[in-house]
Amino acid sequence: MKNESLEFFHQAFGQLAKTLPGAELPWLRAARRNAFEQFDALGFPTTRHEDWKYTNVSAIGKRPWHFAPQRTGRSDDGDLRRIVDKLVLDPAGHRLVFVNGRHVPRLSKLNGLPHGVFVGSLTRALREMPQRLEAAMVSQTHADGFAALNTAFLADGFAVLLPPGEVIDRPLQMLFLTDEAGLAAQPFNVVLAGARSGCAIVEHFVGLGDDAYWTNAVTRIVADEQADVQHYRLQQEGSKAFHIASVAAAQQRASCLTSHAFAFGAALSRTGIGTSLNAANAQATLNGLFFVGGRQHVDHHTRIDHAEPRCTSREYYRGVLDGAAHGVFNGRVVVHRDAQQTDTHQANHNLLLSRDAEIDTKPQLEIYADDVKCTHGATVGQLDEKQLFYIRARGVEERMARALLTYAFARDIVERVRIDSLRGRLENLLLMRTPEGERIKELL
Repeated sequence: MKNESLEFFHQAFGQLAKTLPGAELPWLRAARRNAFEQFDALGFPTTRHEDWKYTNVSAIGKRPWHFAPQRTGRSDDGDLRRIVDKLVLDPAGHRLVFVNGRHVPRLSKLNGLPHGVFVGSLTRALREMPQRLEAAMVSQTHADGFAALNTAFLADGFAVLLPPGEVIDRPLQMLFLTDEAGLAAQPFNVVLAGARSGCAIVEHFVGLGDDAYWTNAVTRIVADEQADVQHYRLQQEGSKAFHIASVAAAQQRASCLTSHAFAFGAALSRTGIGTSLNAANAQATLNGLFFVGGRQHVDHHTRIDHAEPRCTSREYYRGVLDGAAHGVFNGRVVVHRDAQQTDTHQANHNLLLSRDAEIDTKPQLEIYADDVKCTHGATVGQLDEKQLFYIRARGVEERMARALLTYAFARDIVERVRIDSLRGRLENLLLMRTPEGERIKELL
């Protein structure tokens, strides 16, 4: 996008910069200015950029978005509570609720957190402990214009700060609801997990209407020595929404990061997930599933950097596409020169349910060390005719046989989820999207 077409964003930044949370902090003001200058130079990525070759985001840059919500949610508070109650995974668990990009305390709930643990909104963290956030929030360079724009306009999000040795037993559900047309929400989330600490976090994005809006989310995770962080993303944005997301993790010695990304909604979504294994014996597992139809476009880019020796990574992504949907998967694993005795495996499998569905998949391995164990692979295809024949030979009609195979293909990723309530929610979502889902449910 040419710089002259960014004038609208210049005007919005000029109007809002002094009113955004943390505007009184010199380091954050400088970070915002630096980020907007980078956005001004970068603009939005185009299909001429290799990493965006198959994902055209020009429609985002052409719309007159507003960056501050005009209301906090639906006028009927009872209606909003009923929606939250339906979406909550554990009524007795921890949750933070954000409506149109802003934290809503009356809908949130935290129960008995360990001593010294902070779980709350980014705006509150900036008021109470800004010095603990500075290193994670200040970035001199941004991967693309979306990441830069997020820093420039960030207004809220969640912060999880775990002191060494503290473990949160119950999952933390971070629920982002949007029902405002034309809103460009820029949530910034940060997880700082001290040595030997642990937590499970579920980011859940839900659209409450059919209007066009845009979520541009960034999450940064720092896992210190022997920390264990489980990170889940469930994307159920509205049918006309745009969803752009970036998750960046940095891992220290013997830390463990498990990432699960599920994409069902939005007209166009793009999720980038990356982690850097910066010390020996770190482990990373990246799981993902997208299940889309109609004319939806869904893109997942992942990157795992093996920077030090004796680290392990696993990556399993699957896609199910129907109608004229378009999927993109790019998984890049870089084994750096000093990363001897690396053990990494990557697999991407995709199922096309119609003639018009399309997938572009590109698994990548870059190896600069010589004592490694590295494998990768990808498949694209339709349902296996031999498996169909086997099921139909046992008296199952063709439509039901196809539905069973589709459900089983997608469920392989869902079964990797370690939170029972979330796994059950995902299984129901699969059944809703699978033909004959109600009949399959009766059989289970």
